[in-house]
Amino acid sequence: MTKDWHAWHRDYDQPDSALSRRLVEVRHRIVEALDAAPPGPLRAISLCAGQGRDLIPVLATHPRGRDVTARLVELDPRNTEPARRAAAEAGLTGVEVVTGDAALTDRYADLAPADLVLACGIFGNIDDDDIRSTVRHCASLCATGGTVLWTRHRREPDLVPVICDWFAEEGFVPVAVSSPADGVGVGAHRFTGPPRPLAPGVRMFEFVGYDELEQR
Repeated sequence: MTKDWHAWHRDYDQPDSALSRRLVEVRHRIVEALDAAPPGPLRAISLCAGQGRDLIPVLATHPRGRDVTARLVELDPRNTEPARRAAAEAGLTGVEVVTGDAALTDRYADLAPADLVLACGIFGNIDDDDIRSTVRHCASLCATGGTVLWTRHRREPDLVPVICDWFAEEGFVPVAVSSPADGVGVGAHRFTGPPRPLAPGVRMFEFVGYDELEQR
């Protein structure tokens, strides 16, 4: 990868940036999902988790945070290191941060199906066929009644309506999907279908990067 995904995180620290606004929305949806979750132990997985800035701060303060066993998978060790530090400082002993390829189903075999699945920062960086593939696998990653959170820009070509259709085809119902006027694309879908086995040894997507995709 030519993109510096560690430096990319700096935009989170700019309150007026689109990335910062998106983060606020994603955290809000995580809170809603935890509020609606059934009592008892919960599972969460985060694909291409970066520095865990969406999930870890919410778990640190939410009343259900200690009920959650979570795995965050991220390829860049410069990002996983601060994520581990943040989880440790918050006392989140149930949060595991893994440095590795988040596209591989085997990374999640022992935690799927999960009550909360984060696929944030992915759909704008992979091609359309791989988005469709990832949505299909979300039906195996997510428990019945669980929530998938995902992001995708609303620029043209705006694929968000199509992505919503793909989720519907796999047994998901929309909880909330931001509009183009919001300036950020965040979706929350609840899985209503029957449990599905997670296929082992499968690559769900190939992470390309938005800058390279725009050049194709």
